[in-house]
Amino acid sequence: MSAATATPSAATAASQIFEIRPFSGAVGAEIVGLDLSRPVNDRDFARIHRAHLDHHVVVFRDQQITPQQQIDFSRRFGVLQIHVLKQFLLADHPEILIVSNIIENGQNIGLGDAGKFWHSDLSYKELPSLGSMLHAQELPSEGGDTLFADMHKAWDDLPVALRNAVGGRFAAHSYTARYSETKFEGNWRPTLTPEQLAQVAEVVHPVVRTHPENGRKALFVSEGFTTRIVGLPEDESRQLLAELYAHSVLPQNIYRHQWEPHDLVFWDNRSLIHLAAGCPAHLRRKLYRTTIQGDAPF
Repeated sequence: MSAATATPSAATAASQIFEIRPFSGAVGAEIVGLDLSRPVNDRDFARIHRAHLDHHVVVFRDQQITPQQQIDFSRRFGVLQIHVLKQFLLADHPEILIVSNIIENGQNIGLGDAGKFWHSDLSYKELPSLGSMLHAQELPSEGGDTLFADMHKAWDDLPVALRNAVGGRFAAHSYTARYSETKFEGNWRPTLTPEQLAQVAEVVHPVVRTHPENGRKALFVSEGFTTRIVGLPEDESRQLLAELYAHSVLPQNIYRHQWEPHDLVFWDNRSLIHLAAGCPAHLRRKLYRTTIQGDAPF
């Protein structure tokens, strides 16, 4: 299992009474009644872990936790990954990436346009993310939704001709694939230093991956980070990827999360791709993200 061993305090903690309520759509469930500011014992953690595997995205409601508590809970699932944009890491807590459109003293305090294209977090790394946790700090009065698309279902429903076309194929992933493209008004990205570029060199992964815990196959390409299908002419690669992207985000595959105060959303990057819908630039939005390292896709 990918989940890490519990800490001694968690192992002896009292059980909490909470509900796991599946959403009515394609994926997702909410967890109500759990307080992550308290230690989570092994039995409760096993329920959470199972819900995450079964539903791919779980929403912990009303989590008034500190950054350190978010980090500690995230580490229960594995090693945490540090984002390449170190200028947007939370002071004294480098495990947390600030996702925000807020500008202070003429500078963005966080990554303002994170997730502007469909993607799976850190698919551009040799060891992509197992999952990400995003904790709401400040929410806009309109907009700011996050969409999730089920890549298991995308594979299950893929037409035979497309299945044959991608069978055994590999794709290249790059953090800089669409890095400089603007999509949301008022947001920008800093120029990467040579050291940062070295950390995000292109990698190659299977177009179809097998989830290491639930055994299901999933498409593993996205418009945000995938640049080409290895071994195909450029025009064929572009056309095939366009068909895969369009199929992946059919309405029946998508859960749209409308944020509520103090939501902590935990999604499986091995099962889903996601998209930030954006919000008006003048409305403040700030969230804290931790990212858990996964395995090499196979």
